[in-house]
Amino acid sequence: MEEQITMPVKNNPTKVATKWALINALTAIIITYAFEFLNVDPNSPLKYLAYIPFIIFLFLAQKEFKDEIGGFMTFGEGFSVGFRYALFTGLIMALFIYLYCTVLSPAFFDKAIEASRTKMEESGKLSSEQIDKAMDISKKWGPLMAAFGTAVVYPIFGAIIGLIGAAIFKKERSAHDLIDDAIDPTV
Repeated sequence: MEEQITMPVKNNPTKVATKWALINALTAIIITYAFEFLNVDPNSPLKYLAYIPFIIFLFLAQKEFKDEIGGFMTFGEGFSVGFRYALFTGLIMALFIYLYCTVLSPAFFDKAIEASRTKMEESGKLSSEQIDKAMDISKKWGPLMAAFGTAVVYPIFGAIIGLIGAAIFKKERSAHDLIDDAIDPTV
């Protein structure tokens, strides 16, 4: 009878990252509507509270992936799952931001535009013609630029946090672990 050699299954970091990105997106959408319902100023420092779940879920994605691959994870594997999570979150949130500003809550976007107009008028640095031109551009391109900015900023911020998480969760196999795995192939 032939002895079959089974190769260890390499878990997919994309699956874990996608799961946590969807959870984070749902959480961010709930926070967005809660802020709108509570009439929180979009320029309030409270807007930074939305980053807390992002960071927590990035760390949870890295931890889950580490647990799935047997409790050992290289720095590169940890960074990979964290960056994928941030990239997927950025893409999902970019789509949401665009839809939110154009379809789901255009009144909120209009209110933000008016707040910008008021700030520009109060600063006195621009003429009323320049302000009108800036507002026209903002109304036309604002949602698209907000979506693009979201798609770019999330992966950059996630890369930084992912590096920190990878350093925290990194646990490489030692020579002793490799010998134990060779003796007991069920590991």
